[in-house]
Amino acid sequence: MNPRHQQIIQVVNKRGNVSVSDLSQLTGVSEVTIRQDLNVLERDKYLRRVHGSAVALDSDDVGARMKTRYQIKQVLAVYAASLVNDGESVFIEGGSTCALLARALSERTGLTIITVSHYIAHLLKDSLCEVIVLGRLYQKDSESVVGPLTRFSLQHIHFHKAFIGIDGWHEKTGFTGRNMLRCDVVNAVMEKDIEKIALTDSSKFGLVHPYPLSPKVAFSHIITDDGLAVDYHRIINEQRITLDIVSEHES
Repeated sequence: MNPRHQQIIQVVNKRGNVSVSDLSQLTGVSEVTIRQDLNVLERDKYLRRVHGSAVALDSDDVGARMKTRYQIKQVLAVYAASLVNDGESVFIEGGSTCALLARALSERTGLTIITVSHYIAHLLKDSLCEVIVLGRLYQKDSESVVGPLTRFSLQHIHFHKAFIGIDGWHEKTGFTGRNMLRCDVVNAVMEKDIEKIALTDSSKFGLVHPYPLSPKVAFSHIITDDGLAVDYHRIINEQRITLDIVSEHES
């Protein structure tokens, strides 16, 4: 993928809908070239084309979302994996960066990974760690389980840390999600007396989605990249949440 394609994907994901003419001005190439770029990016499932514009994928498909900002998500996942101690049990929620975290932990022995994501469970089918998949109602788009029985299962299982993916954060709303049932599962995790870590790239900050995520219990920790706006650093620090900033160039 060339730098212009990466720029187009980032702008479309941030704005949701961007016209061909705006993309032409932003990238400094002709509209004909932009249309050719969009054909390629739509084919590879990075975005969707509509008449005269490019639209962000409104999808819970983890594989599709993983393709966006893959390099930084991989760096974040490796860093998050370094925080997991030998012998721990960890809950990993079903976002794309969380899926990469699961992959980063897959070769370690003595760990137990608990998840609601069948996508993550499949990634771990040949792993050295123990894997527990909770039930019950299966969401096909996200490949995750949700609902009252999932919440019940969470109340009766114990783990040391939880890594949660988020869809949005704004200073006026806090953390928010796009899917009500998945947010309900996350909120059940947040009620537990454990270390709760939000694992997300910086593109999610400044976005607002319909459903509150953890409205009553704060995350203890946020891991994100160095694209996070400085003003957000201050607000998060004032909330006494540990903020770990990871550079895309870290190995």
